[in-house]
Order: sequence, then C-alpha cells, then structure tokens
Amino acid sequence: MPTINLRPWREELRAERQKQFISLLVGILVVACGLVFLWQNNVDSEITFQKSRNTYLQSSMTELDKKIKEIKKLKSQKKKLLDRMKVIQDLQGTRPVIVRVFDELVRTLPDGLYYESLTRSGDVLSIKGMAESNNRISGLMRNFEISDWFSSPNLKDVSSVKGEESLNRFDMNAKQVTPTVAAEKKGAK
Repeated sequence: MPTINLRPWREELRAERQKQFISLLVGILVVACGLVFLWQNNVDSEITFQKSRNTYLQSSMTELDKKIKEIKKLKSQKKKLLDRMKVIQDLQGTRPVIVRVFDELVRTLPDGLYYESLTRSGDVLSIKGMAESNNRISGLMRNFEISDWFSSPNLKDVSSVKGEESLNRFDMNAKQVTPTVAAEKKGAK
C-alpha cells in the first residue's frame, strides 16, 4: 500500500487557519481602533458642545447680572422719585395750613409784643420775641392755649433787655396742631 503523507495537507490547513485567525485578529483590531477613534471623536464633540453651552450660560448670566444691576438702579431711582413726589404732595397739602398758622400767629399776638424769630422743627414751633411786660407774655400763652392751631405752650426763658428796662426778651415753644374739620366749622360759626 502506498504511503500517503497527510501532514503537509494538515500543515497547510493549519497555516491557512492561522492566516485567517491573524487576518480576523487584524480586522478586529482595525474595527476596535475605528470604534475607539469614533468614541474619542464623540466624547471630544460632547466636551466641545458642553463647553460652548457653558460659555453661553456664562455670557447669559453676565447679561442678566447687568440687567439686575440696572433694575436695582431703576428701583432706587423710582423710590427717590416717589419720595420726592410725596414731599411735594405733602407740601401742596400743607400749603393752606402754613397760611392758617401764620394767620393764627397774628391773631394770638397781643399788643406790646412782637416776634423776633420763628422756627419750626416738625410740629414744634420755637418763638423768640420781645414784650413790654411779663403780662403780655402770659397773654400770648393764654391765646395759644385757646387757639385751635396751637397747644402746649412752654415758656423756656424770660430776661430783661439791657438798656431797656421796659422790654423783656422771651423764648417759648408751642406745638402746632391741625384742628379737625368739625372744630373749624364750629369756630367759623
């Protein structure tokens, strides 16, 4: 019987399979490298996209901060304007009251007495003046007590004027009040 050598055929088959294995391994390696490259590009694009979003958010936040500062500035200007308007409205509302107060000051002034200075701080009226006698000052205080526009007269100081024996200098305070409408109508009758 003839001898057949099967070895070369097996070795050729083994070599063929090894070539296929190596080519498959190289193919898998190429595909893996391609996938890693694609994954790397995807991650880089995601990072770039996120950085652009962060930059956009930062610029938006900067713009909003500027707008918030502008709004705060406008609110403070609005408050100042409203305060000014309130002061003007108060002055407009109290304009007739001031006229009535000066009118009442003249009405309560007894003969032989005159004012040197009038100062108003809040609702307290500070009066400095000269009088011919202490009785005139007492009369002024009684007139203030009777008046609807003044209350609580308080005499702080009375002194005689040097060189003028008949004149007395006085310093007093009185509280200015605004009478109610009913009291004004009663006083008008």
